Amino acid sequence: MKKTNHELILEAKSLAENYYRSGKYLCSEAILAAINEVLECGLPKDYISLVSGFPVGMGGSGCSCGALTGAQAAIGLVHGRKKAGASNSKVMKLSQELHDEFKKKYKSACCRVLIKDYKFGSKEHKERCTNVTADTCEIAMTIILNNQGIVSKMLNLAKK
Repeated sequence: MKKTNHELILEAKSLAENYYRSGKYLCSEAILAAINEVLECGLPKDYISLVSGFPVGMGGSGCSCGALTGAQAAIGLVHGRKKAGASNSKVMKLSQELHDEFKKKYKSACCRVLIKDYKFGSKEHKERCTNVTADTCEIAMTIILNNQGIVSKMLNLAKK
């Protein structure tokens, strides 16, 4: 039986949350892994290295939130251009939508701002980032599935 968009969103959100909470992946990795798996995008097993430098605000610098950048990578995976020179206006629009929704929810896209009230490595810090990871995965999946005409075609191609 085909899953509803709501079920797919909740599955990816839960998977990303569990990946982060368990320590299997950090924020950006957890989101890309969850979306890749739930949507069966077919990335090879070593794809996680593409986003391994994004956590803790780009390698620990505290800049762009790793959850946000990992979600941007997932949107690009599904809706990005597939060949050089092709139009990228759709992915640009969706990426801006993700950014704007994230900022509306968290008031900042900067990691150091998002975790400034938490001692790095503390239980509270981990819980904060787990929640941000889960919420950001949910936002990204919603955006991806709201534009599912392309997703449906892509998923069918990936299964062949």
